[in-house]
Amino acid sequence: MGRGYRRRKKNKAGEASIACIVMLLLIVMSTQIVRLYNKNQEYIARETELKEQLEEETERQAQISDYEEYIGSKEYIEDTAKSKLGLVYDNEIIFKEK
Repeated sequence: MGRGYRRRKKNKAGEASIACIVMLLLIVMSTQIVRLYNKNQEYIARETELKEQLEEETERQAQISDYEEYIGSKEYIEDTAKSKLGLVYDNEIIFKEK
């Protein structure tokens, strides 16, 4: 009877150690899952922010392109000549305020 008792005691000690190892692994895996989930949420927020910045920059690029076309136009040259140099066409009439 002494021999059977020792085996049961060893089996229970082995089962307890295996249970502790499994619990430890579950705890480690759970913390890793939570950490990865939080990191994923941060990446999603960053992606949204970067998409908004991309839209803003695309809109800004379109505005710059429109302004570049305006600068090359005859209208821009006339506006600049009138405002900065005071030049006018021969057939234009200028009214000045007193």
